[in-house]
Amino acid sequence: MWILPTWNVWRAEMSGKAALAQAENERRVLIEEARAQAEAAVFLREAEIERARGVAEANEIIANGLGGPDGYLRYLWIQKLGSNQQDVIYVPTEAGIPILEAGRGVAEASTP
Repeated sequence: MWILPTWNVWRAEMSGKAALAQAENERRVLIEEARAQAEAAVFLREAEIERARGVAEANEIIANGLGGPDGYLRYLWIQKLGSNQQDVIYVPTEAGIPILEAGRGVAEASTP
């Protein structure tokens, strides 16, 4: 009969050691995942910096080819107009003030 209590103590000790080993292993996994994320963040940062440099260089080439920043902004504006079918363009009239949708959607009054 003395074997059963001894067995229970031994089993509890082994169970505790297994739980401790599992907890340590999970901690190591979490640490390695955090290190991998930190390393990935460094590489992503470097990639984003290189992408930004490339975009800046491309913008400079285009802007210089179009006669400077004003020409480039005008080019971007024209490109954007082509991508949307619902643009409303206000054309300045007298004194540089546009007539904002004057008469748009107004039905003509019928004469009796």
